[in-house]
Amino acid sequence: MSIEDRSTLVFASGIGRVKEEKPKAERPQGDGVVRIQLKRLGGGKMASVVTGIPLDEDALKDLARTLKQKCGVGGSVKDFNIEIQGDKRNILKAELEKKGYTVKLAGG
Repeated sequence: MSIEDRSTLVFASGIGRVKEEKPKAERPQGDGVVRIQLKRLGGGKMASVVTGIPLDEDALKDLARTLKQKCGVGGSVKDFNIEIQGDKRNILKAELEKKGYTVKLAGG
């Protein structure tokens, strides 16, 4: 391993700030079925997790925003999954089916 491989160069006088390029996370390939499962969080809280939506990151954030508004709760997007606070599986299923997705309720 050479010095260039181990270097953490941040600034070079001739070039300016050197930005390290991180590989962009890729959406996992699914089977075309959107799954909604209930996840138990710490403190007895629950979250509805929507997985398998075939959208890029920006479109997924927009969809998450509309789903949060329909459910009237908060949530987030993590690792190409939408997490909605509380047990809102039935509302999420109805909204996603209106948008044309094939939806299954997963888990117990």
